[in-house]
Amino acid sequence: MNVAPDWDTDGRDWPHREASRFVVAGRLRWHVQQMGAGPVALLIHGTGASTHSWRGLAPLLARDFTVVAPDLPGHGYTECPPAQRLSLPGMAESVAALVRELGLAPRVVVGHSAGAAILARLCIDGGLTPAGFVSLNGALLPLGGARHPTVAGLARFLTTGSFLPRLFAWRAADRAVVERLLAGTGSTLDAPGTEFYARLARKPGHVAGALGMMAMWDPRPLARDLPRLEVPLVLVAADRDRMIVPATAERVKALVPGARVEHLPGLGHLAHEERPDLIVPIVRAAAGLPRDRDVVA
Repeated sequence: MNVAPDWDTDGRDWPHREASRFVVAGRLRWHVQQMGAGPVALLIHGTGASTHSWRGLAPLLARDFTVVAPDLPGHGYTECPPAQRLSLPGMAESVAALVRELGLAPRVVVGHSAGAAILARLCIDGGLTPAGFVSLNGALLPLGGARHPTVAGLARFLTTGSFLPRLFAWRAADRAVVERLLAGTGSTLDAPGTEFYARLARKPGHVAGALGMMAMWDPRPLARDLPRLEVPLVLVAADRDRMIVPATAERVKALVPGARVEHLPGLGHLAHEERPDLIVPIVRAAAGLPRDRDVVA
């Protein structure tokens, strides 16, 4: 059995636990955090993460926005759906159901890595119409090569009680394993940030959700549709990112009319966790606010 993270034990000291609640939408029980006041900023994390990845950024944005951040299906404390709903269209449909249930009309959407792809799919399909879209090291293009023909079978294998999630979770009991994985992103996290990733990685249910999502992922239809994205897009590219190379942002910019790129030197794939203060002015500007909070509009 792939045991999922438990809110009462694993989440006992979860970042911003006081902002958490559980919501049923799209036949799933979601963990959602909400804080602040003002126009809505919807934050969508990437594969293998959860709301903890916004622990530094969310309270900074909450000075100007109503920040809403869910755990994606199969991640953190949100229920895992059937394997086919872990695909990019399936994830987008699930997030759309949550947005409808919460009655959200986001002014700005912020997505990290695969989270950016989910938001792009939603915006292209009309499920979201924000004033701005910030992609943080977004996984908006195929990482290389065609989708392997056996991947659908792999997805079913990984998400139906297989031993692989339990094996990975067992290995993650060694903190050094998680530290090496995080170092491979090109980012350097503090001890608490590393611990939250390690805590999730020790739970086979979370691992199964992340692996199943990766196995079901096919970004090629999204890549073909990117020229139809009409929401103003800001592509944040960290120069030390080892997961999504910075040149990817320039390739996306060439596809999306009006898109622009902002480079972050010295940071990796988890740049928003390393230096959340650098992300705030980018999000403010994307929402139509002055970049500097001290500037009077």
